[in-house]
Amino acid sequence: MQSSIIHHQTSIIKQEAQRLGFLSCGISKAGFLEQEAPRLENWLNQNRHGEMRYMENHFDKRLDPTLLVDGAKSVISLLLNYYPSELQNQESYKISKYAYGQDYHHVIKEKLKELLFFIQSEIGEVSGRAFVDSAPVLDKAWAAKSGLGWIGKNSNLITQKTGSFYFIAELIVDLDLEYDTATTDHCGTCTACIDACPTEAIVAPYVVDGSKCISYFTIELKDNLPQEMKGKFDDWMFGCDVCQDVCPWNRFSQPHSEPLLNASPEILKFSKSDWDEITHDTFQQVFKNSALKRAKFEGVLRNINFLKEC
Repeated sequence: MQSSIIHHQTSIIKQEAQRLGFLSCGISKAGFLEQEAPRLENWLNQNRHGEMRYMENHFDKRLDPTLLVDGAKSVISLLLNYYPSELQNQESYKISKYAYGQDYHHVIKEKLKELLFFIQSEIGEVSGRAFVDSAPVLDKAWAAKSGLGWIGKNSNLITQKTGSFYFIAELIVDLDLEYDTATTDHCGTCTACIDACPTEAIVAPYVVDGSKCISYFTIELKDNLPQEMKGKFDDWMFGCDVCQDVCPWNRFSQPHSEPLLNASPEILKFSKSDWDEITHDTFQQVFKNSALKRAKFEGVLRNINFLKEC
């Protein structure tokens, strides 16, 4: 009897996730990530996180969701597609596809709130928390553990059906559910992402040196960009998609259907001269709901000037 109830609850949660527009939903038993612990420790010890000091914080919580949510029993992992139907002007500075539309944090957080409300309405008194890059949760590890894909050589979560252009989010709840199993790795002998990385940030299969990544330089790094990187950014102004663009599995990517993630007209049509001439007021007005605000106007200008010097 108990197992049939758990099966039903798991099914309706996954159905609701699909209704809310999530690409897929997988569930894992909440607990300590034993395999991830030494990997994370080595990565930090080798300073692969650069100036991202926040990665050093809450080490135990990153590996154990029961320390984030009292009585946590299940991690519900969700994917939301962001692959655009139209790409930006090729004669422009490049912006990572995930930043074409509105800031994904807000878009996904609302969907997660709806899903949690549904669970509480349909199942009863369930406590939980929603996570979208907002707390020390190893998103990709949980998504892989719940069978949503495998972590590829470029350290992104990859699926055979849709590639890797999607956001990952979680609900951690104090509810027992049916648990999914991990899938197998399908990178094979392919090294396309390693070969194509402009800054050689993929230092070994499955190991990315975050401190060498263009996304890190253009978004996370607040200091001046290192001179030794001049000429290596390939016109990437905010983020970088190279290791995903060359991944063979992304030939199966399909455009998303979330209106809030639709590309802003400016991102699609802006040329280099438009970006060169952008003012602080225009930036604040046009990109007020955009992920570009994370780099701030000053950061975007710094990146553009760096590219112009190359």
